[in-house]
Formats: sequence, C-alpha cells, structure tokens
Amino acid sequence: MYNNIFLSAVAMNSIFTAIIILSMIIILLIERKMLKTREDGLKKGIIILIYSITFLLLGLSVLGVLYIWNFDLNAYFLTIYDQGAIVLAESVGKLVSSAIVIFIASLILKISKVSLKRVGLKESPNQRRKRTVARVTRSITKYIIALAAILIVLSIWGVNVAPALAGLGIMGLVIGLGAQKFINDLISGFFIIFEHHFDVGDRIEVQGFKGEVIDIGLKTTKIKNWKNEIKILSNGEINNLINFSKEFSVAVVEFGIAYTEDVQATIDLLNRELPKMRKDFKEIVEDPQVLGVINLSNSSVDMRVIAKTLNEQHYAIERELRKRIKNILDDNEIEIPFPQVVMHQPITKEKKQPKSDIL
Repeated sequence: MYNNIFLSAVAMNSIFTAIIILSMIIILLIERKMLKTREDGLKKGIIILIYSITFLLLGLSVLGVLYIWNFDLNAYFLTIYDQGAIVLAESVGKLVSSAIVIFIASLILKISKVSLKRVGLKESPNQRRKRTVARVTRSITKYIIALAAILIVLSIWGVNVAPALAGLGIMGLVIGLGAQKFINDLISGFFIIFEHHFDVGDRIEVQGFKGEVIDIGLKTTKIKNWKNEIKILSNGEINNLINFSKEFSVAVVEFGIAYTEDVQATIDLLNRELPKMRKDFKEIVEDPQVLGVINLSNSSVDMRVIAKTLNEQHYAIERELRKRIKNILDDNEIEIPFPQVVMHQPITKEKKQPKSDIL
C-alpha cells in the first residue's frame, strides 16, 4: 500500500515537472517571437521589460520544480546566510582579483571589437582584404581571450591549470581523430584567408553557385546570389573555385551585318562612335573596340565588340552596347540581316493530254 502511494506521488510530481518544463519552453518561444520585432522598431524599454518578465517566470518555474520535489529552500538559504559571511571574508582577495581579470578581458575584447570593426571601412585598393582579415582576427581574439581569462580565474581560486591544459591537449587529439572533417574545414579556412583565395565582397562561383561572399569563417563561407539566396559551404568543400573579382571584366557583344555592306567602313564607324559611351558609364575602364570579323554565317558577316569594365559590371554594359550598335547601324542605313532561307522549287512540265480518237 505504501509503495503504491509513493509511486503515485512520484508519478504526479513527474507530470507537474513536465508541465512546468513545457511552460518554460513556451515562454522562451514567445520571448523569441516578440524580440523578432526589434528590427521593426521595438523600443529599448520594452525589450528590457520582456527580458525581465522572462527571467522572473523562469525563476518561478525553477522554484516550482524544487517545491514539487520537496526541496527545503528555507534551510538551504539559511545555510548560505550563515556560511556566506565566513566564505566572503576568506575570498575577498580572490573575488577582487577575479573581477579585475574579467574586467581587463572585457576591456580588451571591447577595444579589439571596436578597432577591428573600423578596419576596411575606408575606400582603398585592399579594402576587401582588410575586412576579411579583421573579421577572422576578431573571431580568433574573442576565443583566445575568453579561454585565457577562464584559466587565470581558475588559477586564482587554487585550481591547478597544468593538468587542465594537458587534458585539453589529449582531448584535442581525441577530437581531432574523431572529427577529421571539422579539422579539414579549419585548415582549409586558414589557407583560403591567408593565401588570399577570395575576400568578403568578392564575387565567386563554387559548385555551380555564383554570388557575393558575405562572410568568411574558419569553418564555413557564406555566399549570396542575385536572388538573395544564401549558400553556406564548408571550407573543405570549396574546390574548383572561380573568382570573378580578381581582374577587370570584359563585356562581349556579337552582331552581324549584311554581305552587301562595307565591312571596313562599319568597323571604322563603330570605333569612332562607341568610345563616346565611356563618359556616360563610369563602369567602363577602356574604350569599346571592334575586334573585327569573327565568322561568315549563312546570312551575315559576324563581328565582335569588347569593352573592359569593373569586375562584374559587364552585364549592363553589354545591354547598352547592343542598343547603341543597333541605333548606330540604323542611323547609317547599315543592314542587320535576319536569318533567311531561300527555297528553290523545281519546274515541272505539264503533262500533255492524249488526243482522243476520232471516230
């Protein structure tokens, strides 16, 4: 009988605990959904209020779980109160030292974040390179300073950090053997950054996905295409890379004129008129020029025009070149032929009707 009562009490406590935990999850989800409106102009005071209410509700939930399982909170707090004064008196020096270490570490992190955030803001030839190195350096600095501060604080409180460092080395070896892909991604990230394969802001193509590099980390790289689709690639997967931002781009336009037109006169005309585009488009870095005849097609003499532009700015220039070429040829009555097919129909002799017999 006693066992049945005990089991039923445990079952009820478990049910109530599950309900409280579920309520905590719902509270966190509601908080997250409400904070999403921050980008839409949510006031700072409301954000602080949301955090405070969430913290209070979570604290009450934890106290409720402890109460359900008959945890004596009164005795616990009395023990802390009785022993707190003695512990505090013995640990004033350690607390002060720990606070100083944490303050210095926070100050270094703040200074490094602010200083590195300004790197690459000014226009310069190496602007993208500076932004990339600054972003990676900021990430590495954060982890190094945090780890150093934790070890120093532990040593202040009498913890022997030498075995901890040795343990970290052994743990790193074990993790390295079990997470070779992760290590491969980190090594590939170092090579990408320090061998200058690409920078933040470069336009690249990897695995058929072409877009702008918006973030480079030691493990992953994020690329956004013209449709605002973002692809996240592990650095170890970045193979057969094409970087379109290393050199100038070239706008290429091909067109045809009729066989009856003067080819050299057309070339001279376009070489005289097309360079006038450059004053209207700052993206063009060299005057457009006609390369000459590239093909003798069935219905036309095909030519090619090129113009050197800033990287990845050639698409708009190609569209404008086609329009200008069409207008120039129309104004000078130079024919742009369309595909034509000449069909020859054989002439058939009419069949002679047989003369009817005269009766």
